[in-house]
Order: sequence, then C-alpha cells, then structure tokens
Amino acid sequence: MREDMEQDFDKVTERLLEAPYWVIDFLPMQVPQESRGQFFAIEQHYLTGTRHERLCRQFADVLLGLNCYHDLLVSRDGGDEWLYPDPGMLEKWLNESLQNGHLCVLIDDGEALITASGGDTNLTLYNPSPALLELVRQLATAAGLFLWQP
Repeated sequence: MREDMEQDFDKVTERLLEAPYWVIDFLPMQVPQESRGQFFAIEQHYLTGTRHERLCRQFADVLLGLNCYHDLLVSRDGGDEWLYPDPGMLEKWLNESLQNGHLCVLIDDGEALITASGGDTNLTLYNPSPALLELVRQLATAAGLFLWQP
C-alpha cells in the first residue's frame, strides 16, 4: 500500500464515505420501513451473547479472507493505522468495534473501504471495483452472510 495512503487516511476515508455502497448483513435485503416485523428487537438480540459472537466470527471470516487477496490498512476509532494487521488482532478489533467503536479498513490502495460500527449488525463496503465486489460476495456467502445494495 502506498505510504501517502497512510498519511491521508482520513481524507481518503471521508471521500469514500460518499461513494456508492453495499451492505454485508445477516439479512438478504433491507427491511422496509413499513415492515410489520420486529427488526429492532431482533437486531438487539443479535447484538448480545452468542448471536453477537457468531456475527463477529462471520464478519471476521470476510475480512480475513479478503486479507488473503488484498492489503488492508486498518484504523480503529480514528486512531493510528496498521498495514498488514495480525489476523488475531484484526478479529479482536472488529469484535470491539461492533460492541462500541468504529473500524475503517481501506482496500486496494484506498480505492475501497469497509466500515464496522458499534450497535450495527452489518459491515458496509464502499466503492468496490467489480472484481472486489464479486470476491466480497463470495466471502460473505461462504460465511453465511448476504451482500446487497440499498
């Protein structure tokens, strides 16, 4: 990954947050506002206990698989960036971020971004190339997750 990418992490991240995005989720599509289901209660259920642990493992499987093919530049809670993070640390940071925090992962020399935030039951993928989108789709499917665009 280019050295200037590490220096301009915040600028690159801000730009990518405005790009088209896809959602990596346990649900196959966005729940409509008029849905009569219990989305918020179920989302809360997924944020606790064994469901949360399983969801974290599924998301980690996607990121770790992705890191086999691409460099990842990772920042936790807007702090320092780490290139080539240790797989165990990446999984730990993801778990912590999904509980209470924020994780940003730059991919393809800053051409794409994945974010994870506390209180969310999904990851968000911004500005993927067609090849990256297909790879993430395959990794998500293998992990028992879905990839969709709102």
